[in-house]
Amino acid sequence: MSSTASGKNGTWRNWGGNVTARPAREVTPASVQELAAAIRRAAEDGLKVKAAGSGHSFTSIAATDGVLVRPQLLTGIRHIDREAGTVTVEAGTPLKRLNMALAREGLSLANMGDIMEQTVSGATSTGTHGTGRDSASIAAQIKALELVTADGSVLTCSEKENPEIFAAARIGLGALGIVTAITFAVEPIFLLAAREEPMPFTRVLAEFDELWTENEHFEFYWFPHTGSTNTKRNNRSAGPEKPVGQIAGWIEDELLSNGVFQVAQWVGRAAPGTIPTIARISSKALSARTYTDIPYKVFTSPRRVRFVEMEYAVPREAVVETLRELEAMIDRSGLRVSFPVEVRTAPADDITLSTASGRDSAYIAVHMVKGTPFQRYFTAAESIFTAHEGRPHWGKVHTRDAEYFAGVYPRFEEFTALRDRLDPDRLFQNDYLRRVLGA
Repeated sequence: MSSTASGKNGTWRNWGGNVTARPAREVTPASVQELAAAIRRAAEDGLKVKAAGSGHSFTSIAATDGVLVRPQLLTGIRHIDREAGTVTVEAGTPLKRLNMALAREGLSLANMGDIMEQTVSGATSTGTHGTGRDSASIAAQIKALELVTADGSVLTCSEKENPEIFAAARIGLGALGIVTAITFAVEPIFLLAAREEPMPFTRVLAEFDELWTENEHFEFYWFPHTGSTNTKRNNRSAGPEKPVGQIAGWIEDELLSNGVFQVAQWVGRAAPGTIPTIARISSKALSARTYTDIPYKVFTSPRRVRFVEMEYAVPREAVVETLRELEAMIDRSGLRVSFPVEVRTAPADDITLSTASGRDSAYIAVHMVKGTPFQRYFTAAESIFTAHEGRPHWGKVHTRDAEYFAGVYPRFEEFTALRDRLDPDRLFQNDYLRRVLGA
Protein backbone atom coordinates (compact mmCIF):
# COMPACT_ATOMS: atom_id res chain seq x y z
CA MET A 1 0.00 0.00 0.00
CA SER A 2 1.29 3.43 -0.91
CA SER A 3 0.74 6.40 1.37
CA THR A 4 1.49 9.95 0.35
CA ALA A 5 0.97 13.38 1.87
CA SER A 6 -1.19 15.97 0.14
CA GLY A 7 1.84 18.23 -0.15
CA LYS A 8 3.18 15.81 -2.76
CA ASN A 9 -0.13 14.95 -4.31
CA GLY A 10 -1.49 18.49 -4.43
CA THR A 11 -5.14 19.36 -4.13
CA TRP A 12 -7.84 16.82 -4.89
CA ARG A 13 -10.48 18.10 -7.33
CA ASN A 14 -13.68 16.60 -8.59
CA TRP A 15 -14.52 16.18 -12.28
CA GLY A 16 -16.75 19.27 -12.38
CA GLY A 17 -14.07 21.44 -10.80
CA ASN A 18 -16.44 22.86 -8.16
CA VAL A 19 -15.06 20.87 -5.18
CA THR A 20 -11.49 20.79 -3.88
CA ALA A 21 -9.85 19.26 -0.82
CA ARG A 22 -6.39 18.88 0.67
CA PRO A 23 -6.17 15.57 2.54
CA ALA A 24 -3.52 15.07 5.19
CA ARG A 25 -2.51 11.90 3.40
CA GLU A 26 -3.67 9.58 0.66
CA VAL A 27 -3.59 5.79 0.67
CA THR A 28 -4.03 3.29 -2.16
CA PRO A 29 -4.61 -0.08 -0.49
CA ALA A 30 -4.01 -3.17 -2.59
CA SER A 31 -6.19 -5.44 -0.45
CA VAL A 32 -9.09 -5.37 1.98
CA GLN A 33 -6.63 -6.09 4.79
CA GLU A 34 -4.49 -3.07 3.87
CA LEU A 35 -7.60 -0.89 3.80
CA ALA A 36 -8.68 -2.12 7.24
CA ALA A 37 -5.21 -1.34 8.59
CA ALA A 38 -5.32 2.15 7.07
CA ILE A 39 -8.69 2.80 8.70
CA ARG A 40 -7.44 1.68 12.11
CA ARG A 41 -4.32 3.86 11.75
CA ALA A 42 -6.41 6.88 10.80
CA ALA A 43 -8.53 6.40 13.91
CA GLU A 44 -5.38 6.21 16.05
CA ASP A 45 -4.12 9.44 14.45
CA GLY A 46 -7.42 11.26 14.96
CA LEU A 47 -8.03 11.63 11.21
CA LYS A 48 -11.29 11.22 9.31
CA VAL A 49 -11.43 8.82 6.35
CA LYS A 50 -13.14 9.17 2.98
CA ALA A 51 -12.89 7.19 -0.24
CA ALA A 52 -12.87 8.93 -3.62
CA GLY A 53 -13.54 7.18 -6.90
CA SER A 54 -13.44 9.05 -10.20
CA GLY A 55 -14.66 12.33 -8.67
CA HIS A 56 -17.86 12.51 -10.72
CA SER A 57 -19.95 13.77 -7.80
CA PHE A 58 -20.70 17.49 -7.80
CA THR A 59 -21.13 17.55 -4.01
CA SER A 60 -18.31 17.35 -1.47
CA ILE A 61 -19.39 13.83 -0.47
CA ALA A 62 -15.82 12.49 -0.93
CA ALA A 63 -13.88 15.53 0.29
CA THR A 64 -11.74 15.29 3.42
CA ASP A 65 -8.84 16.94 5.18
CA GLY A 66 -8.00 13.59 6.75
CA VAL A 67 -7.14 10.35 4.95
CA LEU A 68 -8.28 10.03 1.34
CA VAL A 69 -8.58 6.42 0.16
CA ARG A 70 -7.87 5.87 -3.53
CA PRO A 71 -9.37 2.55 -4.72
CA GLN A 72 -7.54 2.12 -8.03
CA LEU A 73 -5.76 -1.05 -6.84
CA LEU A 74 -9.02 -2.62 -5.66
CA THR A 75 -10.22 -3.45 -9.15
CA GLY A 76 -11.25 -6.40 -11.25
CA ILE A 77 -13.81 -9.19 -11.22
CA ARG A 78 -13.55 -11.61 -8.30
CA HIS A 79 -16.08 -14.18 -9.43
CA ILE A 80 -18.82 -14.85 -11.97
CA ASP A 81 -21.59 -17.23 -10.90
CA ARG A 82 -23.55 -18.05 -14.03
CA GLU A 83 -25.96 -20.33 -12.21
CA ALA A 84 -26.89 -17.62 -9.70
CA GLY A 85 -26.68 -14.88 -12.33
CA THR A 86 -24.21 -12.71 -10.40
CA VAL A 87 -20.81 -11.10 -10.73
CA THR A 88 -18.68 -10.01 -7.77
CA VAL A 89 -16.39 -7.10 -8.55
CA GLU A 90 -13.84 -5.07 -6.59
CA ALA A 91 -15.25 -1.71 -5.56
CA GLY A 92 -12.71 0.46 -7.35
CA THR A 93 -13.47 -1.03 -10.75
CA PRO A 94 -14.68 1.57 -13.27
CA LEU A 95 -18.13 0.84 -14.69
CA LYS A 96 -16.62 0.99 -18.17
CA ARG A 97 -14.25 -1.87 -17.39
CA LEU A 98 -17.04 -3.88 -15.78
CA ASN A 99 -19.39 -3.41 -18.74
CA MET A 100 -16.74 -4.38 -21.26
CA ALA A 101 -15.64 -7.41 -19.22
CA LEU A 102 -19.21 -8.60 -18.81
CA ALA A 103 -19.84 -8.22 -22.55
CA ARG A 104 -16.84 -10.44 -23.28
CA GLU A 105 -18.44 -13.05 -21.02
CA GLY A 106 -21.81 -12.70 -22.77
CA LEU A 107 -23.37 -10.96 -19.75
CA SER A 108 -24.80 -7.53 -18.88
CA LEU A 109 -26.36 -5.44 -16.16
CA ALA A 110 -30.09 -4.90 -16.69
CA ASN A 111 -29.85 -1.11 -16.60
CA MET A 112 -27.21 1.58 -16.18
CA GLY A 113 -26.65 5.32 -16.23
CA ASP A 114 -25.71 7.46 -19.22
CA ILE A 115 -21.97 7.53 -18.49
CA MET A 116 -19.65 4.80 -17.26
CA GLU A 117 -16.58 6.63 -15.98
CA GLN A 118 -17.43 6.19 -12.29
CA THR A 119 -16.20 3.39 -10.05
CA VAL A 120 -18.83 0.84 -9.11
CA SER A 121 -18.71 1.83 -5.43
CA GLY A 122 -18.85 5.56 -6.14
CA ALA A 123 -21.76 5.14 -8.53
CA THR A 124 -23.82 2.96 -6.22
CA SER A 125 -23.02 4.81 -3.00
CA THR A 126 -24.45 8.04 -4.42
CA GLY A 127 -27.48 6.50 -6.15
CA THR A 128 -26.43 6.68 -9.81
CA HIS A 129 -29.29 5.63 -12.08
CA GLY A 130 -30.37 5.49 -15.68
CA THR A 131 -33.96 5.51 -16.85
CA GLY A 132 -36.41 2.64 -16.71
CA ARG A 133 -40.07 1.80 -16.46
CA ASP A 134 -39.42 -1.47 -14.62
CA SER A 135 -35.64 -1.65 -14.07
CA ALA A 136 -34.19 0.53 -11.34
CA SER A 137 -30.87 2.12 -10.37
CA ILE A 138 -27.50 0.40 -10.39
CA ALA A 139 -27.66 0.03 -6.60
CA ALA A 140 -30.99 -1.80 -6.89
CA GLN A 141 -29.15 -4.50 -8.88
CA ILE A 142 -26.82 -5.26 -5.94
CA LYS A 143 -27.24 -8.72 -4.41
CA ALA A 144 -24.46 -8.48 -1.81
CA LEU A 145 -21.61 -6.20 -0.76
CA GLU A 146 -18.48 -6.22 1.39
CA LEU A 147 -17.99 -3.34 3.80
CA VAL A 148 -15.07 -2.31 6.02
CA THR A 149 -16.43 -0.49 9.06
CA ALA A 150 -14.90 2.05 11.44
CA ASP A 151 -13.26 -0.53 13.71
CA GLY A 152 -11.64 -2.31 10.77
CA SER A 153 -14.17 -5.15 10.70
CA VAL A 154 -15.06 -6.66 7.32
CA LEU A 155 -18.78 -7.34 6.91
CA THR A 156 -20.59 -9.22 4.17
CA CYS A 157 -24.11 -7.91 3.64
CA SER A 158 -27.04 -9.32 1.69
CA GLU A 159 -30.75 -9.97 2.14
CA LYS A 160 -29.80 -12.97 4.31
CA GLU A 161 -26.58 -11.76 5.98
CA ASN A 162 -26.68 -8.47 7.90
CA PRO A 163 -29.92 -7.55 6.06
CA GLU A 164 -30.47 -4.30 7.96
CA ILE A 165 -27.04 -3.08 6.83
CA PHE A 166 -27.66 -4.30 3.29
CA ALA A 167 -30.88 -2.29 3.10
CA ALA A 168 -28.93 0.91 3.76
CA ALA A 169 -25.38 0.31 2.51
CA ARG A 170 -26.33 -0.17 -1.15
CA ILE A 171 -26.63 3.64 -1.17
CA GLY A 172 -24.57 4.35 1.93
CA LEU A 173 -23.10 7.79 1.07
CA GLY A 174 -19.78 6.62 2.49
CA ALA A 175 -21.28 7.09 5.96
CA LEU A 176 -21.40 3.47 7.10
CA GLY A 177 -17.94 2.32 6.03
CA ILE A 178 -15.94 1.76 2.87
CA VAL A 179 -17.34 -0.67 0.32
CA THR A 180 -14.67 -3.04 -1.00
CA ALA A 181 -16.64 -5.44 -3.22
CA ILE A 182 -20.08 -5.58 -4.79
CA THR A 183 -22.07 -8.51 -6.14
CA PHE A 184 -24.42 -7.48 -8.95
CA ALA A 185 -27.24 -9.38 -10.59
CA VAL A 186 -26.41 -9.96 -14.25
CA GLU A 187 -28.17 -11.65 -17.15
CA PRO A 188 -27.26 -12.99 -20.57
CA ILE A 189 -26.38 -10.12 -22.84
CA PHE A 190 -29.27 -8.75 -24.87
CA LEU A 191 -29.93 -6.21 -27.59
CA LEU A 192 -31.62 -2.84 -27.25
CA ALA A 193 -33.31 -1.06 -30.10
CA ALA A 194 -32.79 2.68 -29.69
CA ARG A 195 -35.03 5.27 -31.30
CA GLU A 196 -33.88 8.87 -30.99
CA GLU A 197 -35.89 11.70 -32.47
CA PRO A 198 -36.84 15.35 -31.91
CA MET A 199 -40.30 16.00 -30.48
CA PRO A 200 -42.09 19.21 -29.44
CA PHE A 201 -41.93 19.87 -25.70
CA THR A 202 -45.70 20.34 -25.52
CA ARG A 203 -46.25 16.92 -27.08
CA VAL A 204 -43.83 15.20 -24.72
CA LEU A 205 -45.63 16.67 -21.72
CA ALA A 206 -49.06 15.83 -23.11
CA GLU A 207 -48.07 12.25 -23.93
CA PHE A 208 -45.60 11.61 -21.12
CA ASP A 209 -47.61 8.84 -19.42
CA GLU A 210 -48.10 7.08 -22.74
CA LEU A 211 -44.42 7.38 -23.69
CA TRP A 212 -43.42 6.05 -20.27
CA THR A 213 -45.91 3.17 -20.37
CA GLU A 214 -45.07 1.99 -23.88
CA ASN A 215 -41.27 1.94 -23.54
CA GLU A 216 -38.93 0.02 -21.26
CA HIS A 217 -36.61 3.04 -21.13
CA PHE A 218 -37.73 6.55 -22.03
CA GLU A 219 -35.87 9.81 -21.52
CA PHE A 220 -35.68 13.21 -23.12
CA TYR A 221 -33.69 16.43 -23.20
CA TRP A 222 -35.57 19.73 -23.30
CA PHE A 223 -33.77 22.81 -24.57
CA PRO A 224 -34.84 25.90 -22.54
CA HIS A 225 -35.80 28.94 -24.64
CA THR A 226 -37.20 26.54 -27.25
CA GLY A 227 -40.21 24.31 -27.61
CA SER A 228 -37.98 21.41 -28.65
CA THR A 229 -36.77 18.17 -27.12
CA ASN A 230 -34.68 15.21 -28.18
CA THR A 231 -36.29 11.95 -27.06
CA LYS A 232 -34.80 8.49 -26.65
CA ARG A 233 -36.69 5.21 -26.43
CA ASN A 234 -34.81 1.98 -25.69
CA ASN A 235 -36.53 -1.40 -25.86
CA ARG A 236 -35.28 -4.98 -25.91
CA SER A 237 -34.97 -6.44 -29.37
CA ALA A 238 -34.60 -9.86 -30.95
CA GLY A 239 -32.20 -8.26 -33.42
CA PRO A 240 -30.47 -8.21 -35.72
CA GLU A 241 -27.70 -6.05 -34.33
CA LYS A 242 -27.47 -2.75 -36.23
CA PRO A 243 -24.96 -0.49 -34.47
CA VAL A 244 -24.43 3.15 -35.34
CA GLY A 245 -21.95 3.42 -38.19
CA GLN A 246 -18.45 4.52 -37.21
CA ILE A 247 -18.53 7.74 -39.22
CA ALA A 248 -22.13 8.62 -38.30
CA GLY A 249 -21.40 7.87 -34.64
CA TRP A 250 -18.34 10.12 -34.65
CA ILE A 251 -20.27 12.97 -36.30
CA GLU A 252 -23.23 12.85 -33.90
CA ASP A 253 -21.67 11.65 -30.62
CA GLU A 254 -18.30 13.36 -30.83
CA LEU A 255 -18.40 16.23 -33.33
CA LEU A 256 -21.93 17.51 -32.63
CA SER A 257 -22.75 16.33 -29.08
CA ASN A 258 -19.30 17.18 -27.70
CA GLY A 259 -17.17 19.30 -30.05
CA VAL A 260 -19.70 21.70 -31.54
CA PHE A 261 -21.68 21.73 -28.29
CA GLN A 262 -18.54 22.75 -26.39
CA VAL A 263 -17.93 25.66 -28.76
CA ALA A 264 -21.56 26.71 -28.37
CA GLN A 265 -21.14 26.71 -24.59
CA TRP A 266 -18.03 28.89 -24.83
CA VAL A 267 -19.88 31.35 -27.05
CA GLY A 268 -22.87 31.41 -24.71
CA ARG A 269 -20.68 31.97 -21.68
CA ALA A 270 -18.91 34.88 -23.36
CA ALA A 271 -22.10 36.40 -24.78
CA PRO A 272 -25.17 35.28 -22.76
CA GLY A 273 -27.51 37.19 -25.07
CA THR A 274 -26.79 34.66 -27.82
CA ILE A 275 -27.95 31.67 -25.74
CA PRO A 276 -31.61 31.52 -26.94
CA THR A 277 -30.42 31.48 -30.55
CA ILE A 278 -27.77 28.87 -29.77
CA ALA A 279 -30.41 26.76 -28.00
CA ARG A 280 -32.68 26.83 -31.04
CA ILE A 281 -29.81 25.75 -33.29
CA SER A 282 -28.61 23.08 -30.82
CA SER A 283 -32.09 21.60 -30.48
CA LYS A 284 -32.15 20.96 -34.23
CA ALA A 285 -28.56 19.78 -34.63
CA LEU A 286 -29.20 16.07 -34.04
CA SER A 287 -31.41 14.24 -36.51
CA ALA A 288 -33.60 11.23 -35.84
CA ARG A 289 -31.85 7.87 -35.84
CA THR A 290 -32.46 4.24 -34.90
CA TYR A 291 -29.92 1.55 -34.07
CA THR A 292 -29.68 -1.77 -32.22
CA ASP A 293 -26.74 -2.74 -30.05
CA ILE A 294 -25.68 -4.33 -26.75
CA PRO A 295 -26.79 -2.47 -23.59
CA TYR A 296 -23.79 -0.42 -22.56
CA LYS A 297 -23.37 0.89 -26.11
CA VAL A 298 -26.97 2.12 -26.06
CA PHE A 299 -27.36 3.32 -22.48
CA THR A 300 -24.07 5.22 -22.23
CA SER A 301 -22.40 7.92 -24.30
CA PRO A 302 -19.29 10.11 -23.99
CA ARG A 303 -19.61 13.34 -21.98
CA ARG A 304 -16.60 15.57 -22.66
CA VAL A 305 -18.14 18.98 -22.00
CA ARG A 306 -17.53 19.78 -18.32
CA PHE A 307 -20.51 21.08 -16.37
CA VAL A 308 -22.09 21.39 -12.93
CA GLU A 309 -25.39 19.63 -12.28
CA MET A 310 -28.37 19.57 -9.93
CA GLU A 311 -30.86 16.72 -10.15
CA TYR A 312 -33.99 16.02 -8.12
CA ALA A 313 -36.29 13.01 -8.02
CA VAL A 314 -39.94 13.99 -7.80
CA PRO A 315 -42.94 11.63 -7.63
CA ARG A 316 -43.48 10.40 -11.17
CA GLU A 317 -47.04 11.69 -11.25
CA ALA A 318 -45.73 15.21 -10.52
CA VAL A 319 -43.15 15.42 -13.33
CA VAL A 320 -45.27 17.20 -15.94
CA GLU A 321 -46.44 19.87 -13.51
CA THR A 322 -42.89 20.33 -12.24
CA LEU A 323 -41.52 20.80 -15.76
CA ARG A 324 -44.21 23.34 -16.62
CA GLU A 325 -43.28 25.29 -13.50
CA LEU A 326 -39.60 25.10 -14.44
CA GLU A 327 -40.35 26.39 -17.94
CA ALA A 328 -42.42 29.29 -16.56
CA MET A 329 -39.67 30.19 -14.09
CA ILE A 330 -37.01 30.31 -16.82
CA ASP A 331 -39.25 32.39 -19.12
CA ARG A 332 -40.04 35.05 -16.51
CA SER A 333 -36.63 35.14 -14.81
CA GLY A 334 -34.48 36.45 -17.64
CA LEU A 335 -32.08 33.55 -17.06
CA ARG A 336 -30.05 32.36 -20.02
CA VAL A 337 -29.82 28.57 -19.87
CA SER A 338 -27.47 27.02 -22.42
CA PHE A 339 -27.66 23.39 -21.29
CA PRO A 340 -30.63 21.08 -21.95
CA VAL A 341 -32.74 19.77 -19.06
CA GLU A 342 -32.58 15.97 -18.75
CA VAL A 343 -35.63 13.93 -17.69
CA ARG A 344 -35.58 10.22 -16.74
CA THR A 345 -37.62 7.82 -14.58
CA ALA A 346 -37.16 4.92 -12.15
CA PRO A 347 -39.54 2.51 -10.39
CA ALA A 348 -39.82 2.42 -6.62
CA ASP A 349 -37.18 0.40 -4.77
CA ASP A 350 -36.55 -0.72 -1.16
CA ILE A 351 -33.19 0.96 -0.48
CA THR A 352 -33.32 3.16 2.62
CA LEU A 353 -31.94 6.40 1.13
CA SER A 354 -32.53 5.75 -2.55
CA THR A 355 -34.07 8.74 -4.28
CA ALA A 356 -36.70 6.25 -5.53
CA SER A 357 -37.21 4.63 -2.13
CA GLY A 358 -40.85 3.65 -1.80
CA ARG A 359 -42.14 5.65 -4.76
CA ASP A 360 -42.06 5.68 -8.55
CA SER A 361 -39.88 8.63 -9.46
CA ALA A 362 -38.99 10.99 -12.25
CA TYR A 363 -35.62 12.73 -12.36
CA ILE A 364 -35.17 16.29 -13.58
CA ALA A 365 -31.57 17.44 -14.03
CA VAL A 366 -30.47 21.01 -14.67
CA HIS A 367 -26.93 21.86 -15.77
CA MET A 368 -24.62 24.80 -16.35
CA VAL A 369 -21.32 24.63 -18.19
CA LYS A 370 -18.22 24.69 -15.98
CA GLY A 371 -17.17 28.23 -15.14
CA THR A 372 -20.64 29.75 -15.57
CA PRO A 373 -22.44 31.15 -12.49
CA PHE A 374 -25.12 28.59 -11.68
CA GLN A 375 -26.41 29.61 -8.25
CA ARG A 376 -29.37 31.74 -9.36
CA TYR A 377 -30.68 29.10 -11.78
CA PHE A 378 -30.16 26.19 -9.39
CA THR A 379 -31.70 28.05 -6.44
CA ALA A 380 -34.84 28.83 -8.43
CA ALA A 381 -35.08 25.29 -9.78
CA GLU A 382 -34.53 23.80 -6.33
CA SER A 383 -37.44 25.79 -4.87
CA ILE A 384 -39.69 24.18 -7.49
CA PHE A 385 -38.35 20.68 -6.89
CA THR A 386 -38.65 20.87 -3.13
CA ALA A 387 -42.24 22.12 -3.38
CA HIS A 388 -42.98 18.67 -4.84
CA GLU A 389 -41.10 16.84 -2.04
CA GLY A 390 -38.18 16.30 -4.37
CA ARG A 391 -35.18 14.27 -3.26
CA PRO A 392 -31.82 15.53 -4.56
CA HIS A 393 -29.29 13.17 -6.06
CA TRP A 394 -26.69 12.61 -3.34
CA GLY A 395 -23.83 13.32 -5.74
CA LYS A 396 -25.22 16.48 -7.36
CA VAL A 397 -25.48 20.08 -6.21
CA HIS A 398 -28.19 20.82 -3.65
CA THR A 399 -28.64 22.80 -0.42
CA ARG A 400 -30.88 20.45 1.59
CA ASP A 401 -30.06 19.31 5.14
CA ALA A 402 -30.93 16.54 7.60
CA GLU A 403 -34.14 18.23 8.73
CA TYR A 404 -35.42 18.29 5.15
CA PHE A 405 -34.43 14.69 4.47
CA ALA A 406 -36.17 13.48 7.62
CA GLY A 407 -39.37 14.80 6.04
CA VAL A 408 -39.02 13.27 2.57
CA TYR A 409 -37.45 9.91 3.49
CA PRO A 410 -39.77 7.81 5.71
CA ARG A 411 -36.82 5.58 6.74
CA PHE A 412 -34.32 8.38 7.36
CA GLU A 413 -34.06 7.69 11.09
CA GLU A 414 -33.45 4.01 10.33
CA PHE A 415 -30.34 5.03 8.39
CA THR A 416 -29.02 7.45 11.00
CA ALA A 417 -29.55 4.88 13.78
CA LEU A 418 -27.52 2.36 11.80
CA ARG A 419 -24.82 4.96 11.32
CA ASP A 420 -24.75 5.55 15.07
CA ARG A 421 -24.14 1.84 15.56
CA LEU A 422 -21.50 1.34 12.86
CA ASP A 423 -19.64 4.65 13.17
CA PRO A 424 -20.37 6.13 16.61
CA ASP A 425 -17.19 8.26 16.57
CA ARG A 426 -17.90 9.57 13.05
CA LEU A 427 -14.65 8.34 11.51
CA PHE A 428 -16.26 8.67 8.07
CA GLN A 429 -17.71 12.12 8.77
CA ASN A 430 -17.12 15.20 6.65
CA ASP A 431 -18.88 18.53 6.23
CA TYR A 432 -21.28 17.16 3.63
CA LEU A 433 -22.42 14.22 5.75
CA ARG A 434 -22.75 16.50 8.77
CA ARG A 435 -25.17 18.62 6.77
CA VAL A 436 -27.26 15.88 5.17
CA LEU A 437 -27.31 13.38 8.04
CA GLY A 438 -26.81 15.56 11.08
CA ALA A 439 -24.05 15.36 13.64
